[in-house]
Amino acid sequence: MAKKLFVGGLPYETKEETLKELFAQAGTVESATIIVDKLSGRSKGFGFVEMSSEEEAQKAIEMFNGKEIDGRSVTVNEAKPLEARPPRRDFGGGGRDRGFGGGGHRDRW
Repeated sequence: MAKKLFVGGLPYETKEETLKELFAQAGTVESATIIVDKLSGRSKGFGFVEMSSEEEAQKAIEMFNGKEIDGRSVTVNEAKPLEARPPRRDFGGGGRDRGFGGGGHRDRW
């Protein structure tokens, strides 16, 4: 059964293919994904690697956790499921009663 790993602290220049090749040293890589910012398209410095088995995932953690990749020390551990978050409030527009603080004197302009 495939096991997903979190890889944090990646250099922003790291590509998915590089991540896949690197983790292939520990076993079969099912997928490698680097998370990017929606607006800028720039890497957020972390990603996920899915190894084909629990044993290979454990080997990858032992091989790469705390090691340097392109000059940066990375964190590699088992990915945890995304926790449910409360729904976001709509903060569109302005308004003095929105709790943003500051700008309280706008009505005097």
